[in-house]
Amino acid sequence: MQLSTYFLSLQNPPSLSYRHRLCHHSLSKRPFRHKLICSLANSADQRSSELVTTLQSETLKTLEWPSLCNYLSPFTSTSMAFSLTKAAAIPVGQSREESQKLLDQTTSALHALEALKSEPLDLSVIEDVSEILHSAASGQVLTVRELCRVRRMLGAARAVSEKLAAIAEGGSLERYTPLLEILQGCNFQLELERKIGFCIDCSLSTILGRASEELELIREERKRNMENLDSLLKEVSVSIFQAGGIDKPLITKRRSRMCVGVKATHKYLLPGGVVLNVSSSGATYFMEPKEAVELNNMEVKLSNSEKAEEMAILSLLTSEIAESEAEIKYLLDRLIEVDLAFARAAYAQWVNGVCPLLSSKESEMLISNGADNALSIDIEGMQHPLLLGSFLSNSTDFITSNSMGPSVLGNKSGEMTPIKSSKVVSNFPIPIDIKVQCGTRVVIISGPNTGGKTASMKTLGLASIMSKAGMYLPAKKQPRLPWFDLVLADIGDSQSLEQSLSTFSGHISQICEILEVASKESLVLIDEIGSGTDPSEGVALSTSILQYLKNRVNLAFVTTHYADLSRLKEMDPQYENAAMEFSLETLQPTYQILWGRTGDSNALTIAKSIGFDGNIIERAKMWVESLMPEKQQERKGVLQQSLMEERNRLEAQFKRAESLHAEIMKLYHEVRSEAENLEERERALRVKETQKVEQELNAAKSQIETVVQEFENQLQTANSEEFNSLVKKSESALNSILKAHQPGDSFSFTETDTSSYQPVSGEQVHLKGLGNKLATVVAASEDDDTVLVQYGKIRVRVEKSNVRPISSSQRNNVISSRQSFERQSREVPSNSDATESGAITYGPLIQTSKNTVDLRGMRVEEAEIQLDMAISARGSNSVLFIVHGMGTGVIKERALEMLRNHPRVMKYEQENPLNYGCTVAYIK
Repeated sequence: MQLSTYFLSLQNPPSLSYRHRLCHHSLSKRPFRHKLICSLANSADQRSSELVTTLQSETLKTLEWPSLCNYLSPFTSTSMAFSLTKAAAIPVGQSREESQKLLDQTTSALHALEALKSEPLDLSVIEDVSEILHSAASGQVLTVRELCRVRRMLGAARAVSEKLAAIAEGGSLERYTPLLEILQGCNFQLELERKIGFCIDCSLSTILGRASEELELIREERKRNMENLDSLLKEVSVSIFQAGGIDKPLITKRRSRMCVGVKATHKYLLPGGVVLNVSSSGATYFMEPKEAVELNNMEVKLSNSEKAEEMAILSLLTSEIAESEAEIKYLLDRLIEVDLAFARAAYAQWVNGVCPLLSSKESEMLISNGADNALSIDIEGMQHPLLLGSFLSNSTDFITSNSMGPSVLGNKSGEMTPIKSSKVVSNFPIPIDIKVQCGTRVVIISGPNTGGKTASMKTLGLASIMSKAGMYLPAKKQPRLPWFDLVLADIGDSQSLEQSLSTFSGHISQICEILEVASKESLVLIDEIGSGTDPSEGVALSTSILQYLKNRVNLAFVTTHYADLSRLKEMDPQYENAAMEFSLETLQPTYQILWGRTGDSNALTIAKSIGFDGNIIERAKMWVESLMPEKQQERKGVLQQSLMEERNRLEAQFKRAESLHAEIMKLYHEVRSEAENLEERERALRVKETQKVEQELNAAKSQIETVVQEFENQLQTANSEEFNSLVKKSESALNSILKAHQPGDSFSFTETDTSSYQPVSGEQVHLKGLGNKLATVVAASEDDDTVLVQYGKIRVRVEKSNVRPISSSQRNNVISSRQSFERQSREVPSNSDATESGAITYGPLIQTSKNTVDLRGMRVEEAEIQLDMAISARGSNSVLFIVHGMGTGVIKERALEMLRNHPRVMKYEQENPLNYGCTVAYIK
């Protein structure tokens, strides 16, 4: 068989590498004793590895990691990634570098989601062809449909790569580098895709004749043979019909051979014909004419040859896919990574997540050396991912609102970039703060039952695993925590009747295995350590276990009701205490962690709150006081309550200060932006004024030329008596033009007048640098040639040469406007007065581009719409500056009418001498 020259020569399958053969040869000649030692070492390593795998699997199950992965699965696009999330088999970094790489991929995917809002990346077209690859590698010939599936997958993978490369070229390449690196080095098998497309029409699922020269020749010859056979049978069937041997001409196929229909009584019409079949009634024979035997034989032969050639083509394409199996599987794995990266990004938007910062031992040492209270774990406002996922999935549509809250992106330099969204952060589940100082190795959490100790510990465990897996955390700011190689947990009841383990022995056996595999980079979580046995022995055993963990793990979190364990911090600073807060007013836990505190179990209080018999509670209190006379329970409770109230008060003050600081910084940036654009606005104003002067000059010239032209035209036809009247008329017209374009008296000052002019405090002057705007002199300096002026709410020092006095007419207008403004100020209470009287306070009265609407140059209808939109867009208790200008006054009158009648306008202040053409409105 000779294929078309379009095909390239097939490559031989890769042989065993030299290094592999050398290693195999050297291993086969090792001494038996060396083999035995290696076998024992491998057996020990294998047992340790199996134990680590078992403990990790139990920990993930305890922390409900599979349930968390289920919340990730709806955000996947491919069936392969969906299966991985459902099986909780998503990749988890085996080193800090791998985990950071996964986080960078999530960050890059978030940027890509923002860039691809109009045309989202469609990964659902990526098909799972792993079974097809396995069939090809095992020697099975692939069908046409299977080959087309491989081709579609290769084309879709190439399209995904090209689209990611396109958005990277259109934006910042560094943002999308982690995503592009996933597909870097992948072989998209473009040649294989083209070969399949050249040989197969996937829309019709047929092999094309151009696939090989032999197939094309066979099909051409078969076509000619079928034409001859069809022509012959038509001729025979018509003759039978004309002879009355059939009701109508009938050509059909029986036993893979073409034949005609004839009545049984007219069988003689086909002498030498072959009966291929008989109808069920026996009235009709299906006969092959003697003349058609050779043509039918040729048709069968050519049909078999065509099938054989098609099978050969499918075999060749299958062999190419088999040779490329490893590269196509590698490409599929990389596409799954891309899909999971986008799934993690979508999940981060859904839970309003932030990027965690994974710290190393070196960075922890630098942080601890730089501050006395440096934190190795700093997680603020962390919400339990499972509780949050359950709340979000029940309260909102799980997937459809995909652009959720403002996610914080963390880049390699540690900067954070917000992604804006409209979703409001939920206060359920209650967020907690986890803050562990550098150098702390054991954290002992005490507090009441149902107080949230175990949930807090699980939250830390899930946060560690999520960070390793490249997932964002539902927390505030940017959480920082170490990278843990193992997260090992003993939480819940380990009782096993099958293994004859009690609750205590089940816990101890689990802790024993944890101690065996834990390392210096491990996180150990133990719930109710030492419980289930005699309290004195439980305390002793727990103390010994904690001392062992202190020197062998990165961090251990344990919960307990043993007050003696909380005293370990007094002897060793590597221990830290924490307590779960309990409200004595509501007799309910607040689920907040109080760091550096020890908590009471509050067993009696909880028992009383759930309706326990009061006599039993009182007797229990008497027993507590008799067993622990040194503890004054009531005084301790009052002291704790006062400390909690003080803490709440300080937190409220901190939040108010933080809010005020944010408002001040926002205002600062607005004013700074206005200042930076001042020079540009000045240049634009000068260009505008120049254009206006040029227009007026051109208009004056045009009018003068018109008058002169009329004078010359009339002069030709006028007599001597009319000459003087024409001259006077023309002079009068020219004087009118000059008077109309002559500057006002405010521009009549000469350079000599300006240089000798000395401004006085409180005087109204013109500022040259601001387009002759009106300002007020605050103070004139005698030492230098500068003067301090106030324009609106802004004070600035300018040179005296840039200050000009106003004309007498303008000065009268200023005085009258000031008197009107003073009368209005007496009628309308000021902002400060309203504040003192307990009324609503408004924002700072500083005009910026954000709180100003400019209506100048608009029509009345357009100005109404713009003003209404500006009022509606302003927040509560804010101010709005309406610039309506000093024109005919139509815009101003309509604006004041709208302000008087608008339901959101509390009051307004009309223009004043310091701010002509502008009205200030106070928004409710």
